[in-house]
Amino acid sequence: MKIFSSLYAKAMVWARHPHAPWYLGGLSFAESSFFPIPPDVMLAPMSLAQPKRAVWFATLATLTSVAGGIFGYLIGMFAFELVQSLLTEGRYAEPFALAKQWFEEWGFVAIFAAGFSPIPYKVFTITAGVLSMAFLPFVLASFIGRGMRFYLVSLLMAWGGESMEAKLHRWVDWLGWLTVAAIVIIVLVYRY
Repeated sequence: MKIFSSLYAKAMVWARHPHAPWYLGGLSFAESSFFPIPPDVMLAPMSLAQPKRAVWFATLATLTSVAGGIFGYLIGMFAFELVQSLLTEGRYAEPFALAKQWFEEWGFVAIFAAGFSPIPYKVFTITAGVLSMAFLPFVLASFIGRGMRFYLVSLLMAWGGESMEAKLHRWVDWLGWLTVAAIVIIVLVYRY
């Protein structure tokens, strides 16, 4: 069943859409403060579809992600009561506790690690605000951490170019079903 190849084809069409950079910027901003989907899902196919613009896409994602991170920081500092139940009782409770622990142990270096950790970045930005982390080190660490991640993703996709796009299109259904199988196995192992 070729579900993933048709989704992949649609993602590549969206990645070449003239408004795709606007969507990437909006997604990057939102993911840093409240939205669950990371911008990599747009950044990677956009860089793959238009390798000559990969550096621009990474720059755009970094700038808007840091702006969204500042918004998340302000939420944590001035409006934590609005999101407190989500972070302390919901599915983000464990990542929130881990982010607090990382800040206590590593200080602002935790922001660097956030760029490459599986913990949603918004948890770190809001936690930084809750803990009243110094603002300028927060912004600087955000630029470096997020920038390293987005430039790495963009440049890897641009490096792969058309040959990687063709290979992914050929194998995407196998990769998609293997990912689904891995998730099912992980869930079963975790529950039982």
